[in-house]
Formats: sequence, C-alpha cells, structure tokens
Amino acid sequence: MEANHCSQSLPASRSSRALQTRLRSLVGKAIQDYHMIEAGDRVMVCLSGGKDSYTLLDILRELQRRAPISFELLAVNLDQKQPGFPTHVLPAYLQAMGVPYRIVEQDTYSTVKRVIPDGKTLCSLCSRLRRGVLYRVAREEGATKLALGHHRDDIVETLFLNLFHGGKLKAMPPKLVSDEGNQIIIRPLAYCSEADIAQYAIARQFPIIPCNLCGSQENLQRRQIKQMLQAWEQDDSGRIDRIFRSLQNVEPSHLADPHLYDFANLAAFSAPTSTDF
Repeated sequence: MEANHCSQSLPASRSSRALQTRLRSLVGKAIQDYHMIEAGDRVMVCLSGGKDSYTLLDILRELQRRAPISFELLAVNLDQKQPGFPTHVLPAYLQAMGVPYRIVEQDTYSTVKRVIPDGKTLCSLCSRLRRGVLYRVAREEGATKLALGHHRDDIVETLFLNLFHGGKLKAMPPKLVSDEGNQIIIRPLAYCSEADIAQYAIARQFPIIPCNLCGSQENLQRRQIKQMLQAWEQDDSGRIDRIFRSLQNVEPSHLADPHLYDFANLAAFSAPTSTDF
C-alpha cells in the first residue's frame, strides 16, 4: 500500500534530535563502510513494531532525505496472527508518516505453537519462518536490499551465543547474502547501541508492539547472555563496544582454524643457522 508522501515526520524534541544526529551518523558510517545502500536501491525495511525496527525506519528516512543518492524505502510487516496483535497500529503509524508499506498476513504463530513443545524456546523456528516469508515478499516487491533492525548489542550477543552454545566463533555480519544467494541483507544499526535505541524510541514515542509469542521465557540463552554483557558493561564501561570492534580486527593467524589460515604450509622465511659456542 502506498501512503501519502506529503505527510511530515512527527515533531521531535531537542534531546531526540541530538540523539537522532548521533544515530544517523553511526548508521551513515555503517552504510558507507559496508556499502549497504547504493543509488537506485529499493530497500525493504522489515518492521516488527519493536523499538529497533522503528528506529531503523526513522533513521533511514532521515538519511533518504539527506543522501546525495536516490533510493526507495518500503516498510513491510509480517502479521503472524498472534492472539491480540493490534493490527491497526502499524498501518496508522505508517500512513501518518507517509511511508509506503505492505502488511503481510501469514499464520506462522499456529505453526510454531504446534511444532514446539510447551516450555521450549520458540525463537529459532519463528525466526526461520518469518525470514522465509520476508524473502518471498522481497522478491515480489523487487527489493534489492532487506534491512533488519539488529544493533551492535545483538551482534555481540550472537557472538557469545555461538561461542558458548554452538562451538563457533561467529556473529551477525552487517551485510550478507542469503543462503539461497538471491537476497542481500543489511543491518544499518550495526554500530548503534541498544541503550541509545531504547532512549530514542522513548523520545520519539513510537507505538511499540511487544512480541508476546515467546512469553516471558526468562531462561532463553540470549537473555542470559544479555544479562552477562550488561553486568560486564556496568563493571567496565565500553566493554561491549570493544568486543564489537574486535570483530572488525580479526587476525586469523592467531586463532586455530586450519581452514581459515594455512597452518600446514607455514614456514620460516629462512632456515635457522647453528652457532658454535
């Protein structure tokens, strides 16, 4: 559905404008560093109704107005038919903002509840089903990029989830090609902290829609990792940012993956010489 492009953004307070400037700078740097958006791109912004995706859309709209290149934005929400989901909230917001959008209705909720036993983590299957639908919609809409709302803290949390529970040194890349090879996924909030995003969402008064599919699920592994990182950050401010920057400064020769670095053929530049004493 095409919204009215003549609508203006909601008024922003002085504090939210300052925060917006910082977030806009970080998003712009991430886009530039990873060549996320190019002239003529049609960027499909996956909008869940949470603070991250609202912030992503808001900042991308600001950059769209200021950028020297022209690109399109299309907001897409997947209505997963969760009981009590307020279907009116996102259309009303997007129409007020003048953002082109599409609401996709597909009952993945029933599938997840049917397949996953009670008490088990629902996020993995929910995410896979949602991703499949969004990839299909991106093809239908002719989107050249899919923008997701994952931020710096999500990326660091994923690093430790894989490290502690998957036995892999792996995180979320700011930009990647889908497994099928026909979609480019970008994460423009990769340099942004969750704390800044949460503060911005409050200042901008986004109509947040909570995800009730997972319930409280206090024992989720990601929740435990988040709590660990928050405790680290309290003890040593800036630690999360340093961990993220380490992902940008990798030395394969100082790890232990023989597929990543050719340890087998490692040789000295010259043969050692013996010295008689």
